[in-house]
Amino acid sequence: MRSRIWADSRRVLSFLLFLGLSLDAAAGDLYADINRLRAGAGDCVAAYQLPPLRPQAALERVARSLARGDEMQHALTTVGYRATRSSALWLMGDGVRAQAPQMLARRGSCEKLQDAAVTEIGIYQDARQVWIVMAAPFAPSVGQSEEAAGQHVLELVNQFRAAPRRCGSTAFNAARPVRWNTALAGSSQRHAEEMARYNYFSHSGRDGSEPADRVLRAGYRYRATGENIAAGQMNPEDVMAAWIKSPGHCANLMNPAYTEMGVAFAVDPRSSMGVYWTQTFGRPR
Repeated sequence: MRSRIWADSRRVLSFLLFLGLSLDAAAGDLYADINRLRAGAGDCVAAYQLPPLRPQAALERVARSLARGDEMQHALTTVGYRATRSSALWLMGDGVRAQAPQMLARRGSCEKLQDAAVTEIGIYQDARQVWIVMAAPFAPSVGQSEEAAGQHVLELVNQFRAAPRRCGSTAFNAARPVRWNTALAGSSQRHAEEMARYNYFSHSGRDGSEPADRVLRAGYRYRATGENIAAGQMNPEDVMAAWIKSPGHCANLMNPAYTEMGVAFAVDPRSSMGVYWTQTFGRPR
């Protein structure tokens, strides 16, 4: 009896292994089919060449959760996948896997498959349904070196100061240009890195320090100093636009008492905003 049960178990196990391998192979084929459609195969005419979608295990788990009735955002959060953009396609019916490429080669599906903003994909399928999840992972990037971004902000600040401005209810005359200061840039860098690393947004440091304290620590003796911070902007133009819209930040940009400036950013994809900026103004003694 024991040997028969063992033999039957082996046959069942072999069948399950075969079924699992068959489903894995089918999923692999479907990834290839989808990337062919994304590239313009069949009825999915592509306006321009797109990179193939990369299979992502976390999105496969999301697709499995959707098949079980979960909602997209909850499923993404559960697996720890932070997406800046996501979408899903659902196919169902007898023999759905064999018909999947034809079912996907439709206008609405083609548009989703050829969304240039998504870069990763996960697939779940069983006997009667296929779930396809596509997403763009949260991957903050400024796309410039610290030095290049800093010099660009400096240029934008001096362009802004070159004309009279109104910051909220306060009018400012044109102000003289500010020059770059390495100590102020270092103070900015340390605060930006701390905000990014510890996922907070404040002029107060974790040790209770205020902007003036950090400037002194950087070795800068000042007559006047001020600080702007921002988070989430991916380039100098956007961070400047955010500061200009804020009366208090705008006033710092236009303050004629300041003669020097430093600015820095820090990136941490684990943080809420991804990119954190600090800009420090000063007038030395």
